[in-house]
Amino acid sequence: MKHGFIKVAAMTPKIRVADPEYNAKEVCKRIEEACTNGAKIIVFPELCLTGYTCGDLFLQELLLTQAKEALNIAVGATEGSDALVFVGLPLEKDSKLYNVAAVLQNGEVLAFIPKKHIPSYAEFYETRHFAAGNEVPETYLYEGEEVPFGTNILFEVDAISGLTVGCEICEDIWAPLSPGTLHALAGATVLVNLSASNETVGKDEYREMLVKSSSAKQIAGYIYSSAGEGESTQDLVFGGHNMIAENGTILAQAKRFTPENIYADIDIHRLRHERRRMSTYVPERREQYLVLPVHMEEEETALVRTFGAKPFVPANQNERDKRCEEILSIQSYGLKKRYEHTGCQSAVIGVSGGLDSTLALLVTVRAFDMLGLKREQITAVTMPCFGTTDRTYDNACKLARTLGAVLEEVDIKEAVTVHFRDIRQDIENHDVTYENGQARERTQILMDIANRTNGMVIGTGDMSELALGWATYNGDHMSMYGVNAGVPKTLVRHLVRYYADTCGNEELQAILLDVLDTPVSPELLPPVDGVISQKTEDLVGPYELHDFFLYYMLRCGFEPAKIYRIACQSFKDIYDKIVILKWLKTFYKRFFTQQFKRSCLPDGPKVGSVAVSPRGDLRMPSDACADIWLKQVEEL
Repeated sequence: MKHGFIKVAAMTPKIRVADPEYNAKEVCKRIEEACTNGAKIIVFPELCLTGYTCGDLFLQELLLTQAKEALNIAVGATEGSDALVFVGLPLEKDSKLYNVAAVLQNGEVLAFIPKKHIPSYAEFYETRHFAAGNEVPETYLYEGEEVPFGTNILFEVDAISGLTVGCEICEDIWAPLSPGTLHALAGATVLVNLSASNETVGKDEYREMLVKSSSAKQIAGYIYSSAGEGESTQDLVFGGHNMIAENGTILAQAKRFTPENIYADIDIHRLRHERRRMSTYVPERREQYLVLPVHMEEEETALVRTFGAKPFVPANQNERDKRCEEILSIQSYGLKKRYEHTGCQSAVIGVSGGLDSTLALLVTVRAFDMLGLKREQITAVTMPCFGTTDRTYDNACKLARTLGAVLEEVDIKEAVTVHFRDIRQDIENHDVTYENGQARERTQILMDIANRTNGMVIGTGDMSELALGWATYNGDHMSMYGVNAGVPKTLVRHLVRYYADTCGNEELQAILLDVLDTPVSPELLPPVDGVISQKTEDLVGPYELHDFFLYYMLRCGFEPAKIYRIACQSFKDIYDKIVILKWLKTFYKRFFTQQFKRSCLPDGPKVGSVAVSPRGDLRMPSDACADIWLKQVEEL
């Protein structure tokens, strides 16, 4: 449970219809298996102690009595375990029969949760047997003990701050206003559903959509356990379609028609972060609930959950291509609108032969094509200086010409040399002044050419550089519209690759592929034997690590120790733990000290769920103290 993770399970035992003793033994086996695997919330299907398909046998006294005996067997199986177990059975109360979930822990029945919405349509006729459950909890006498009975019951677990569990049953999730929605508003962060949903063509897709959308709308974890093998096939077939979701994402899903118990790690801290972040999530109705305290021992969850090493980049090729096309459209439409508003007729871009300026030029070309402006109204400026290599220079020139932009070359060596003389900077001293002096000279040239051509300077810097402050203040940090400001470095590469694959121009494709093959560098230090000597990732760290850190810090609100834990898991075959820790420390230091650069960013479009604009997602003081974050990093 460390870092907010809790392992949960959705179990579907093979049952026999109307054989509670057999079914109880199968449930006990699954409880033992789930506990052995570290599950702390274990969910079984609706009416699994008798079978969902008993029909009028539910009215038989003997079946109901045996169902209670079966429950006693299941209760005994939880002895010594602090896991919460939800198991379904029919239960008579006040001369009415209810479809309930019994909630078990450590040899006790904590509560009975009745089904609220009883279907009586199509193939369902539950109203023939069952009454709708009461909301306000009442008392049910079970084995001489008073047990709460009602839908409005929540289970507050002490082992993880914010872990509160609510329960609904099958049809409840299909209702316009589900009990799960009300549970979530009352504070439930995990919802369980004991279900017996039969299979018809296409129903699985709809059911998956329901579970995903419910977990997303309610900002909750959702554990859905459905009836499967052993139910009567007289008229229906049940496929055991188990699912575990978290905030709109399916974490685990069973293959239908195959007995399969599934496990997943739900992240309670991430759910709490989402609820804190979303101002439209307003808790209510808590006073209408009975909240039962539940004790669980705190322990570290052995994670089965994985975290993609590139959270900004879809792993699936088709999804990645779709994402790339969408981002290019957002970037180009944003720039198009700015040109329509300002009436400018030209664009000025500093092209270096690197990835960022290449992407900015491609986006500008798309925007100009949309506007019906000639590409010759785009001025691509190459400004060679002390660190420029032939490879990047040639690629910059070829790219501009191939795209139809006007290429303008301004060699800045002489101007920078004079400037260094004026400020008494030793030209042999390759310090930060030596580097930044070149960057600011380039920006001045771009701004002045833009004035000359009645145009705008298009910014090239990406979000990863802005997060780290890897930009010269009032140098490449500044522009009139930063088209790449919302794009992380790991995604820039895929955008350029996608453009190369889809442009339909062999010459352009060859140039873009060579740009992709070039090491990332600001080229502010002299090359060695004509080869780039200054590689950004050697200095500041691998961008794939920094993008990983950035995503889980800003998007998920993770603390450094948690980010380090999942980074070690995600990059175990690429970087050792010492390397990850080194760059994590660098990330936090730079992120906090460089906020002043982000506080005065030019306009630029947000393209994803993470952004660093001071006018949008990141309202952060420039002088915020990083000590508590860095202290935790030091303790790792």
